[in-house]
Parts: sequence; structure tokens; C-alpha cells
Amino acid sequence: MVKRGWCRLVAGLLVALCALPAVAAPAIALGYAPKYPPNFAHFDYVNPEAPKGGRLVLPAIGSFDTLNPFTLKGDKESGVGALVLETLMAQSSDEPFSQYGLIADDEALAPDGLSVTFHINPKARFQNGERITAADVAFSFNTLTRDPAASPNYRFYWTDVSRVVVLDASRVRFDFKRKNAELHMILGQLPVFARSWIPKGKTLADVATSVPVGSGPYRLAVYDLGKRTEFTRDLHYWAANLPIRRGMYNFDRIVFRYYQDDTARLEAFKAGEFDLASENVAKNWARSYRGSKFDDGRIVKKELPHSNGAGMQGFVFNLRNPLFHDRRVRQALVQSFDFEWVNKQLFYGQYRRSPSYFTNSELAASGLPTPDELALLEPLRKALSQEVFGPAVVPPVTDLSIGNREQLKAARRLLFKAGWRYEGGRLVDQNGRPFVFEFLAFSRAYERIVAKWQKDLAKIGITLNVRVVDPAIFQRRTNDFAYDMTVVVYGASQSPGNEQLNFHSCAAARTPGSNNWAGLCDPAVDALLQNFVHFDDRRQLVAASRALDRVLRAGYYVVPNWYLPYHRVAWWNRFGQPAILPKFYDPTGWAIETWWAKPAAKQER
Repeated sequence: MVKRGWCRLVAGLLVALCALPAVAAPAIALGYAPKYPPNFAHFDYVNPEAPKGGRLVLPAIGSFDTLNPFTLKGDKESGVGALVLETLMAQSSDEPFSQYGLIADDEALAPDGLSVTFHINPKARFQNGERITAADVAFSFNTLTRDPAASPNYRFYWTDVSRVVVLDASRVRFDFKRKNAELHMILGQLPVFARSWIPKGKTLADVATSVPVGSGPYRLAVYDLGKRTEFTRDLHYWAANLPIRRGMYNFDRIVFRYYQDDTARLEAFKAGEFDLASENVAKNWARSYRGSKFDDGRIVKKELPHSNGAGMQGFVFNLRNPLFHDRRVRQALVQSFDFEWVNKQLFYGQYRRSPSYFTNSELAASGLPTPDELALLEPLRKALSQEVFGPAVVPPVTDLSIGNREQLKAARRLLFKAGWRYEGGRLVDQNGRPFVFEFLAFSRAYERIVAKWQKDLAKIGITLNVRVVDPAIFQRRTNDFAYDMTVVVYGASQSPGNEQLNFHSCAAARTPGSNNWAGLCDPAVDALLQNFVHFDDRRQLVAASRALDRVLRAGYYVVPNWYLPYHRVAWWNRFGQPAILPKFYDPTGWAIETWWAKPAAKQER
């Protein structure tokens, strides 16, 4: 193992493994120095003196039929994965990608970069009192990557692990098929559950309604399948005094209430059925979060800034449908979407257009390629569109004073070049088949958003149908890629890596349940994806992200949507919050991890 008590550069990655007090742990950062020193007391964005007690009630949309967060099938419960299960390492929320010890109190990357060894904290315990061992870690990994019932995303995420070896009760080693710049760190995100959770001979599918035996700060106390879950704070939580947990998980009880639609959720919030609303609908934020309870301060309404990479939300083309094989067709449909009108008329001007797969971060491409980007792109020039080597592709902008007539004319020209023609007022291909496709959605909100686009497409002879299904059916159809077009989010971390293969690789395109919603299979893209597996420092990672971004944007695989550089959040005024916001966070996770109940609220509730 790498010795404690010193820091060094390993394989070009700054990996700090430093001596700490018995309750602390090593710090690991990908390509930069970790923020927190070996003797840090707590994260800056928490209140270490936060009182314990009280209750936090949160909403969830839809339903759930499984307590197992790992399977491909089933509607998942909202709290088990975050509250009951712990990971090998814990990630801070004010650094791009730094981890600090949790279940593992030491991590050693081999000098050749082909294996990593974790040492299990001797204090780590499951909620049944049993010690967490290396065998539990190996069992968790093998289950998630080999069990046929598990989501394939785990398999893709850790695809470069060849095997896991239990060295003794306290040490487990992961061997790699090849060097992978982030693999030792993303293995730190492995959720660990007890071997006793899954009886011998059974699979994840057999424990759908059985709570994983975890080691987290909360236990599942009560559940009403599909309607409600309640978690209670584990008074014997083994990690409560670690610096990475000090001032966190302060509520005695956390409750999730399930609502079938967004209207019911909003009215329930204003009636006081739950405590925190993170709003995703611009109309609601502009018109529904008002009234006497907001005026007199009983409910707080705020727009909270964040530094989260917004990634790309968009209407994705399913390339498995031959209708979308021609790049010019996809570009024409991108041209025809009038974001400026939608933003003004439906979103109250609140949004910004998403230009990039790494929106709102330094990873997004802009202007002409830099020398670092060209070094990655030039070897693939013959296989790439020449647009890749010019200014980064950005969505068209409509002049609201004259409308999107020019964009529609440009779209029609592209369609004609792609071989489409008019016949009887409809756009048809060379065989006389009309241009018709379906947009699959899980919320009726998208009917309003897409209505203007439907009318504009009809002007150039295209029929767009909208089908809204309930969330469970939507999930099944997206898992099976059974759609022409739907809305997706390509999430972006501050340190992209193996998840990019799950988004864009040929292997993922062929795997049901993966996140390659577009069905993209391009050898040039596959070649670029290798740069997320092998890099030496953050500069190389930034160049790889921008190069991939250019290629994807020039491929027109999505109709770019919109994003916000802040969270729209409202909450009942009975909670305390730390003085400092994290940089990278979601409102629900922020509340669960760092809020506390005010003393009066504890008594009232």
C-alpha cells in the first residue's frame, strides 16, 4: 500500500494519501490538490454545531414498487440509496472531484496504475452491527456488475475492472484491464451492502421489497408501497464523528411522500404536507409561489446560485429509427425549434439556451479549437464533419420581432438536400412516405412546450405527434429505446469520465437500459471517448471534453433545450441552513445533508 504520512504524484494524477487522526481519512483528487488538509475538522459548507432532531418531509413524483435501488426494472424508492447505503469514499461538494475516506480509510493506487487497494475502516459497521469486511465490498461489486437483474450502467461504469481480490478481512484489491485515469476514484463511489442481504442462489430481482443491509446514517422505519417511506436516524451510526460527516444528517426523521402529478405536488406543498419544493416548471415559479404564506415569511422563496455543470437537456433523436440517419434531417429539426418564443411565452424569460453537452462549465467548447483540442481531433479529421474544425456549433437564435420564418426556410433547404420533397402539402421521401414522428413524454407540460414546434413543423410538411405516458411506462420504453424522440438529460459532472462511454459509445448503444438514448455508434466518437479513460491531468481532461463536445454538437443528435445557473427553491421557514452554500449541489441533497430543524419547529412537529 502507499504509505500514510506523505503525498506524491502517481501516474500523473495528484493523489494525496496523508497521515490523519484515527477518525479522519486520506484525501484523493483527480488532477489537482485536494482542498482539505489531513487534519481538517469538517467541510466548509456545513455547521458542525447543528442541533440534531426534528423531521424533514420531502416530495417524490410517481410511485415505487421496489426498495432495491440497483435493478434495471421497477420504479425506485427515493431514499434508500442515499440514506441507508454508504460508499467506500465520500465526495466533497465544493471541489470538482475530491474524495475522502468513509468505509475505506486508506486507498493505494499501484505504481503501474493497474490496480487499487482499499483498506476498510475497522470502525465501519452495517446497521445490523456486523463489521464491514473486504468480502462485503467484493460481493457488492460483483453483484452490481454481474447480476443479470442489475442496471447495466454499473457494468459500463466499471468496465475496466478485470477482477476484485479479497486480500484479507480488511483489504480488497481491484485489478484493471488497462490503465484508466479515474477508475481508482470511481471505485470509491461503490455502494457497499452486506452479503446477508441476498440469500445464496438468489439475485437482486429476488429482493425487490427487501431493504439492503447498509451502513448509512438512516434506517428505513416504515413504508407504504408506492405512497410513503419514513427513515429514522441511526443513533449508533458508526461514521457520525468523522470529519466528512460532522454537522451532517441532522434530522431524526426523513419522510418521502409520493404524488401522482405535479399539480398535486404543488398544492400539497402550499398546504404544508411537505417542507421543501425544488421547482422545475417556470410557470409555477412565476405564478404559483405567491400568497399570504409567502408574504408573511412562513414560506421562503429563493433562487440559489450553483456551479453545477448543466450538461445537455434536449429532445434526443433515436438514430435506431432510419428517419433520423441523415445529419441534414437532424440539423433541419434543430433549426425549426423556436426556443426564444418558448422561453418568452411559456417560461417567463427565465431560461438560457443549452449550447453544449458541458453547459455551465469550463468543459464546454467555444470559438475555434485550441491546440490541445486539435491534437485530439486532427487524427480523426477524415471521419469528422468539417464543422468540427470551425467555431463550435451553437443553436440558432430567433429574432422575436420577425419570428422564425428564416429558420424554417433554412430547415426546408436542408430537407430538400436530404432528398425530401413536397407532395399534397406533405413532406415525403423518395418512396412517397410522409415525414411523421412521435415525441414521447412523461409529463403533460411537454405538450405545451412542443405545441408551437408542432405548428412550425406542419408549415414545412412534417407531422409531429405527442404521446404522454405515466412515469413507469416512460421508464420501460426508454430502457427499451422504444421511441422516436424523447426528452433526456446528459448529466455532467465537474470531472467527466467513464459515464461518457455510457452516453455515447457503440457498446452502450447496443445495450438496453444504457444511457445512449440516441443510439449513437460512431468510430470517431468511440476513439475520442478513450481520452476520458486515459489522461494525466485536468488540462488534458478539459481538452478531451471540449473536443468531444464539438463533435457531438456538429452531429445534431439533440434539439438543445435550456438550463438555469441557479436552483428555484421554496421551503417552510422552520429550518436552519449553513452560512456557506456548496458549489456543486442539488437542493434536496443539500437539505438532507446540512439543514437542521429550528428548536421551535422541533417542538411543533
